[in-house]
Amino acid sequence: MTEVDSTRYLQGEITARRDLTVDLWTFRVRLAEPLRFTPGQYVAVALPAAGRMIERPYSICSAPHETELEFFVELVPNGALTPRLYGLDVGAVLYLRRAAKGRFVFDPAAANHLMIASVTGVAPYVSMVRDLARRPDLRRRLLILHAASNPVELGYSQELSEVPWLEYVPTVSRPWLFPDWIGERGRAEDVVRKYADGAGFVPGDTTVYACGNPQMVRNVRGVIERAAYPRAAFREEMFWPPGNPFAA
Repeated sequence: MTEVDSTRYLQGEITARRDLTVDLWTFRVRLAEPLRFTPGQYVAVALPAAGRMIERPYSICSAPHETELEFFVELVPNGALTPRLYGLDVGAVLYLRRAAKGRFVFDPAAANHLMIASVTGVAPYVSMVRDLARRPDLRRRLLILHAASNPVELGYSQELSEVPWLEYVPTVSRPWLFPDWIGERGRAEDVVRKYADGAGFVPGDTTVYACGNPQMVRNVRGVIERAAYPRAAFREEMFWPPGNPFAA
């Protein structure tokens, strides 16, 4: 049995689970002690196995004021950690690093915020929106462009579409498979310029965020650079896809 170092890890218990597809799910964790973090940051989730701790970083969906932590995770079939996480249900115990990390956080200096995500990449934006809901003094114009191959993968679409001070745009890249879909069509990089221009966002007053699949992030970065946005106005966080050695 692996001995867990309590100076490095906090123990948590899964309190809720929501399965969206066969490989996408959300879960909530109640910790034995509070974890301090800034919306947009990530924390390493860990499980003991074969005499050691296996851990991978996941962006936090919940806001700092919430009593539980929430995560939106994609199963990596041959990953070191997510198959084990996928097998856990309510009541199961897991561990989190005591310190959250990351600089993918909200920029209060900008007037406009264009946030682009692929599938689980929406997680840090959910945290930011939930935090801003309690801090109206920090709110600016927000537009979240959330891309997925099918509508079921848009795990927070209902919550985000009901926020009155936020523009939420879901887009589906395989609409021919979903004839009832009436929303935007295409990958994030295909439509990001359309929505940036339509919102009146321009270089100098806009911070652009991209989170999720690395290829999407790189493509969006290219679109933004061609639109003359300065590199300092672009923030990125990459979630590695299955098959990559960095995947979970």
